[in-house]
Amino acid sequence: MSHQYRVRNHEEIHFITFTIIDWVDVFIRPAYKQLIIDSLIYCQQNKGLEIYAFCLMTNHLHLLVSAKHPIRLPDIVRDFKKHTNKQLIKLVETENESRRDWMLYRFQYNARFDDRIQNYKVWQDGYHSIECDREEILFQKLDYIHDNPVRAEIVSHPEHYIYSSAINYAGEKGLLEVILLDRGFISVKF
Repeated sequence: MSHQYRVRNHEEIHFITFTIIDWVDVFIRPAYKQLIIDSLIYCQQNKGLEIYAFCLMTNHLHLLVSAKHPIRLPDIVRDFKKHTNKQLIKLVETENESRRDWMLYRFQYNARFDDRIQNYKVWQDGYHSIECDREEILFQKLDYIHDNPVRAEIVSHPEHYIYSSAINYAGEKGLLEVILLDRGFISVKF
């Protein structure tokens, strides 16, 4: 991973992206999406993850996050990816999945090139992390995250996409509790 995208200040808010191997559209079934939501909630409640924004697309996840001291953001990310890797494979094997053989083949094929992985590799290595240490960067990333499903032509308005925190920022209750940011760096839980 490039030094440009490494977490330096672990308490700073970071824009991070996790991408599925080969950009496979995994998150099209409710069970797979719910696994990610439940795993993020677990990380919030048990690992010190603070979420300011998120958007789960069909093959990647965008987050604006930080970690509570003394927890390190890379440790949370590592645990999240390891857990969801295993659980997604279990779901693919047990759900009514028409693409099961093809998906498992893709994940197994990619695992062959990574000595750390035994059977299946779901996530691409690393995560694209950008430190949001200036207000202009922070809100550019916030808008980018929320506009993702609009750019993909899934919805016409960001707040209509339920697998995103845009609904929280529109004043409604979303799937995750997030810390709302306003243009003056004041955050509030909603």
